Amino acid sequence: MPVSSRLRNVLVLTVTQATSSTSLTLVSAVGSLAGYALASNKALATLPSTMAVIGTALSTIPASLLMKRVGRRVGFVVGALCATAGGGISVAALAHGQFWLLTAAALLLGVSVAFAQQYRFAAAETSLPEFRSRAISFVLAGGLAAAFIGPMLARGTVELFETTYLGSYLCVPVLGLLTAVLLAGLRMPPPAEEAVRVGGPVRPITEIVRQPIFIVAVLAQMMGQGVMNLLMTGTPLAMMAHHHTFGDTAFVIQWHVVGMFLPGFFTGALVQRWGERTVILLGIALNVLAVAAAALDVGVHNFWLAMTLNGVGWNFMFVAGSTLVTKAYLPAERSRTQAANDFLVFGTAAVTSLSSGQLLHHRGWQVVLATAAVMLLLALAGSLWRTTRAGSPTGRSGLAAAE
Repeated sequence: MPVSSRLRNVLVLTVTQATSSTSLTLVSAVGSLAGYALASNKALATLPSTMAVIGTALSTIPASLLMKRVGRRVGFVVGALCATAGGGISVAALAHGQFWLLTAAALLLGVSVAFAQQYRFAAAETSLPEFRSRAISFVLAGGLAAAFIGPMLARGTVELFETTYLGSYLCVPVLGLLTAVLLAGLRMPPPAEEAVRVGGPVRPITEIVRQPIFIVAVLAQMMGQGVMNLLMTGTPLAMMAHHHTFGDTAFVIQWHVVGMFLPGFFTGALVQRWGERTVILLGIALNVLAVAAAALDVGVHNFWLAMTLNGVGWNFMFVAGSTLVTKAYLPAERSRTQAANDFLVFGTAAVTSLSSGQLLHHRGWQVVLATAAVMLLLALAGSLWRTTRAGSPTGRSGLAAAE
């Protein structure tokens, strides 16, 4: 495949990452608050946000299998149309004050995220092996636009109509349609797509997921995504409880998303230079600092510092883990391995998203932070795990392949 076509694919995936992440960032800024406004039981305020993550977790395997059958482009367009439908139903839910309809709509939004999360793997597949980590990193950097556009849209549309948050949710179907149009320009390498459909000998999924290289990779992503969801879902409610304005909340979420995606311009280079495991450890360290900053005080500056550090830490753990997992499977094993990876990652995110609201309502912000700290200890234990047992498809040691 010509270099120009590879670069065009990465550019398309980067731009669609920006549009889909803008929608996600916008909903992250207002989702818990909209749930709080509609829910009769305020402990369920984060349920719509949680339902979106559950939708992602439940859809990872079907999304991956669908794309194995119809290809990346058609699959990604289906995901974008799910976002369009979910956004439209959310608008109807807010217009009629229906909490449970908003929760159901969030499920569709989560389905769209399951497809969008595969952008990073598509970027790896369209790139030469030596540039895979940079391609993954660069596509995630597309979300940097969302850091500014998402909160800006949220602030500008939150009270656009008499029903608070209705204007914000109106942006979601528009962004979904724009994403679908952009994806029409994606052209994946035919050999890569054919290898996935036809393939060769395929190992049982239990054998693939027992590899040390897979375990280290998925644990980094699980804990990174889990801690990020735990803090990002709870932060808007925690800031409201401490009497901060919606403008302050949008500002904090904005810089959190900057932290998530700005490192995308250099994380891939760090992975190439230092190896996946070192970058994972750096991400864990930044997340520990984030938890410490949030625990010290509940002022706007502490929320800002904590969520920005959390965003950068997530990026390091997620990019390094995503790059590492691509070394755990052969082309014919791609779909099932990526599906297993994302199911575990977003299953963890679903649990932490739901737990965030419950812990915050019943136990307080400090218990949320303590839970995040325990999860980071698990990630640290996994990243420091050393073994010589063979596990990668190339026959090398699982962790040796990571370095």
